[in-house]
Amino acid sequence: MNNQYILLWKRMLLGISMSIIGGLALVFAFPPYEIWPLVFIGYIPVLVAQYRVLPPKFSSLAPAIGTAVWLQGYLGPVFAPVGTFMVYLPLIAGGISFLTDSGLATFHKKTGYRWFVISGITSWAGSEMIRLFIPIAGTWAFIAYPLYRQTWLIQPVSIFGIIGMGMLIMMVNHVITLLILKWIDHRWVLSDAPLLKAIFLRRWVLSGGVILMVWIMLSLVLFIIPLNTSKVTVAAIQPQASPINSANEGQDELVAKLHNDMMEQTRKAASAGARFIVWPEASFLWDPQVEDRLNVVGLSQETNSFLALGYILILEQGFRNEATIIDPQGRFLGVFGKDHPVVFGGETSISRGTYPVYQTSIGTLGTIICYDLDYTDTARKLVRQGAQLIGVPSNDWGSIAQKHYTHVVFRAIENRVAMVKADGGFNSAIIDPYGRILSLAAFPEGGAATLVAEVPLGTGKGTIASHLGDWMGWLALCGMIFFMVAGKWLEKRADEQNKEMKSYSPSQHDISESKQ
Repeated sequence: MNNQYILLWKRMLLGISMSIIGGLALVFAFPPYEIWPLVFIGYIPVLVAQYRVLPPKFSSLAPAIGTAVWLQGYLGPVFAPVGTFMVYLPLIAGGISFLTDSGLATFHKKTGYRWFVISGITSWAGSEMIRLFIPIAGTWAFIAYPLYRQTWLIQPVSIFGIIGMGMLIMMVNHVITLLILKWIDHRWVLSDAPLLKAIFLRRWVLSGGVILMVWIMLSLVLFIIPLNTSKVTVAAIQPQASPINSANEGQDELVAKLHNDMMEQTRKAASAGARFIVWPEASFLWDPQVEDRLNVVGLSQETNSFLALGYILILEQGFRNEATIIDPQGRFLGVFGKDHPVVFGGETSISRGTYPVYQTSIGTLGTIICYDLDYTDTARKLVRQGAQLIGVPSNDWGSIAQKHYTHVVFRAIENRVAMVKADGGFNSAIIDPYGRILSLAAFPEGGAATLVAEVPLGTGKGTIASHLGDWMGWLALCGMIFFMVAGKWLEKRADEQNKEMKSYSPSQHDISESKQ
């Protein structure tokens, strides 16, 4: 009894340690560390701990600990400056994993791991799909983001979306885990370990390898298909500090300096050939269509550029967080209201719900604002109307300077559209329709930058992902619900099949008679 007690604690200690290692591996896969190959193997220690190391009744500790460690390492620094309940998200996510995964070890044992890969993929991707409905979540920490610089690999996102990319990543993690579990079972016999059937293992290794190779080949083909669109020189104006934050702190002199600097940066960008120039979110606290205190109309005319501006009006009923575009003739083309306000920061957006695009001499233009780039739907709605180039005014904070612009890469590929992110002091980027970062300024401590680059326009026709939306996410969500609802039925069915096989297996007496 004493030996069993010691073995139990050894398994607990080893399982918890492996879960922590798995969580840390995912942390190092994401920015700012960017050891991206870890994303394909980082979850394996968690799965091995869950299904072989930890005792079955404690098995859900593995995903709970792995998830909490990963999200604390990745999101912890992001939300530390924000405070509020957001700092507890890693613990909340870990608690949810502990509860939802509590019966998985028993389920896979009873079903002989027949559904191990499929249920693992759909569970992960289904949870990502659910997060798209949550105002405080969006695509933050989606498992595909570490691959943002591997544009040769992520082009099928234009078909399957970012969730489809995540499903491929989790397929690789789960298939390799199956191989490791089989290897473990050959060397150590655990009384609570089920038998892994070789036929299921062979099928998944073969099919998983084929799926991965097809994905890579498809990505390479999509990567070399020319757009055959015209190019335009664009610019992102990043001041040394946030105008709205400075205004809220009563630093009027600094705000005036920032505005003067931004106007000079705009002239500098125009002299370098920029025709589409984007300013940050909330560059000023008035509606330029009503009162033009900075003479931005004259600036657009002077620089012969299309000037995309973000501004905020603070009203009793909420914010009007908007973006407009002024053409070279000084005309306002329309107004976009921020689609996804930052609710955990107390923000509202009472003018949301319209998604205008503007046909111009340089292409069809549109805007989204900051947190909109963390969701898949807003850019998609513009591209469905023909947008070829999207300006993204934003107002970030230092702890997300090395993370937030990576989201724009996937929005660009999902919709095959060029995007220009201009931030209020921390991270700005110019990204082409293939997700390539043509120019970048990411300063965690803040700083001014004027980004200028020539970028090909999107086709204006969108992609399969543009028109079908998060279809892979919906499939995964259906699969997730199926396993939640039909799990007991699948266990019962597997048990009946096993009994039938035993009843039909020839006895020793039958074998002897057949030989006679």
